[in-house]
Formats: sequence, C-alpha cells, structure tokens
Amino acid sequence: MTQLILLRHGQSIWNRDRRFTGWSDVALSPKGEQEAEWAGHLLKKTGYTFDACFSSELKRSTDTLRIVLSTMGLSKLPIRQSWRLNERHYGALEGIDRWAAIKKFGIWPVVGCQLKFNVSPPPLDPIDKRFPGNQPRYSGIVQNELPLAESMQQAHLRMLSYWQGTIVPEIQGGKRILIVSHRNILRTLMMQLDGISSIQVMKLSIATGRPLVYELNNNLRTVQRYYVDLQHDWQRNLF
Repeated sequence: MTQLILLRHGQSIWNRDRRFTGWSDVALSPKGEQEAEWAGHLLKKTGYTFDACFSSELKRSTDTLRIVLSTMGLSKLPIRQSWRLNERHYGALEGIDRWAAIKKFGIWPVVGCQLKFNVSPPPLDPIDKRFPGNQPRYSGIVQNELPLAESMQQAHLRMLSYWQGTIVPEIQGGKRILIVSHRNILRTLMMQLDGISSIQVMKLSIATGRPLVYELNNNLRTVQRYYVDLQHDWQRNLF
C-alpha cells in the first residue's frame, strides 16, 4: 500500500475576489497563508513526513508548500517545480471576475468551459502579455507547448505526462510524496487515480489548504481517499 498526499494551495487573493486565475501569478491571501500553516500543523501532528515534494511554478502553490514544510520542520526537503502542474489556463478570462466575463464574452463561453471536459475558454491573442510564451520564466519551453487557453482535457494531458514520467517513478521507488497544486490539475489527477469519467471529474470539489490522503494499490489505483482532518480529529488542538 502506498500513500500519496495531495494539497490544493491556500486561498489566493483572486480566489477571494472570485476572479479567473489560471497561470496568473498571484499571491496567497492572509486566509490562504493561515490555511497553509494549518495544513502543516495537521500533517505534523498526525505523523506524516515526506521524501519528495512537487509543486507548480506559481507563487500561490510554491508559497503554500514553503509554509507547510517550514511548519513541519522540513524546510531543507528538495522541491521540484514544473509548469505542467500549473493551473489550467483560462485564456482571455484570466484576471476577470465571473460577471464581467459573462458580460464581455457571453454565458456559454464562460460557463461551458466549467461544465464540459473538452470545452476551452476564449483564447488569448498570442501577443497578449498573459500568454506564457511572452513571459521570461517560460522562455525555455517550446512555444507551441504553451497554452493560449485550455480545456480540462488539455490540462489533463499535460499533467499526465509529468505524472507518468516524473512522479510515478518516485512513488514506485518507495518515496513518500506531497503534491501541492491547483484545483483543476488535482481534479484531473484524481480522475486518473480514481478511474472516474470526464463527466464525474467536472463535479469534483477540492477544498483549499486541506491535505487529501490517497491510499493506492500496486497499480496506483485508489483503495481509499480522505481528508486528514476527517480521518483524525485533531482540528481543535493544532496550536
């Protein structure tokens, strides 16, 4: 039996403001920082530890992981970051709140991409500064691999290559793994682990800042999954 811990980053300032965020590199809100610290205390209190950690390239993910590891006394643990664990790219919706997006693009271009696995948001113009190909941090990546917008299906495929090629070998080598990423990327990973359909994955909900434990069989399929705070009643005594 193998355990894998998934953690959605703490609340960001744009989660709080209900804006489409995607690859926009925004900070954690004060609540998000507290959620990350709480997650670290919870993991430490319940006896979890890690050999390797993975996060996206985005600040809200890396800061969450940094706070968690610091709280656990694991600050020296190596962290591996990848753009393939970045949130789904919301294209021309990024930075806009829901109602403003509907007013600008119409209901279906905004709602459809949130309901349908293979529907993309309105794409960016390639000259838009929000396109990752125009940002120095992604200059080492072939431009046609970088998204102008992504459906959940497209986000799933780029996550899957990293999961299979990089993370799975670490798990198979016996390492205890923590992945800190984003709502939609973790949903597509849960789709892979749980063997659920593209319809079911769009209904999955993942709380910010709550460690989610996966117990996996030898084929890396789910035996059971649970939030740490629901499996162990430590919530009242963390601090």
